[in-house]
Amino acid sequence: MSTPRPTAMLLAVTLVASSAGAVGLPQGAQTVLDKGRPFVDVTPDADGISGVIRAAIDVAAPQAVVWAVMTDCELAPKMVANLKTCRVLQRDASGRWDVREEISKTTFTPSVRTVYREDFEPFQRMAFHSTGGDLKVFEGEWRLEPRGDKVRVIYEARVAAPYSVPGWVARLALRHDVPMALLALRREAMARAGQSAP
Repeated sequence: MSTPRPTAMLLAVTLVASSAGAVGLPQGAQTVLDKGRPFVDVTPDADGISGVIRAAIDVAAPQAVVWAVMTDCELAPKMVANLKTCRVLQRDASGRWDVREEISKTTFTPSVRTVYREDFEPFQRMAFHSTGGDLKVFEGEWRLEPRGDKVRVIYEARVAAPYSVPGWVARLALRHDVPMALLALRREAMARAGQSAP
């Protein structure tokens, strides 16, 4: 869930793990999404340093509204667990990119500073990559795909935490926090669109 990266709506939640990005959703994702639930898949990366996270959720709101929520830096700390601050450091005058700084903190870990650039294809895609901060690896993308009266939000990334975390702990945390962030995104987008979230 970001990214705004959309904000790094999911960025912060990924900090508790060594995880994130790949191509396409795994088998079984459609079944979960058809039930109205967020889909999240977390796997170790082949390099042993980073990991892969693939996530998606369907949102019954206009694509422009979903995009606005995802890119709202001020809103991000209210939607993402452990994200304390989000601020835009630089912004392209034409709105094609920006550079953001996020600070995350959990009860059991030190503060983590993430600085990343987002390149926008408005209402469709946002690619991001680290330009500074504490993360060893941080890159990926958000995509918005129209599907009838809904928009599918897809998040794929590679992330490596700046500290050592057992793999099973990382995956457990992500499987809890990422769906919560995606659900928060859906609630906010649907509220702005005058809809009631399921």
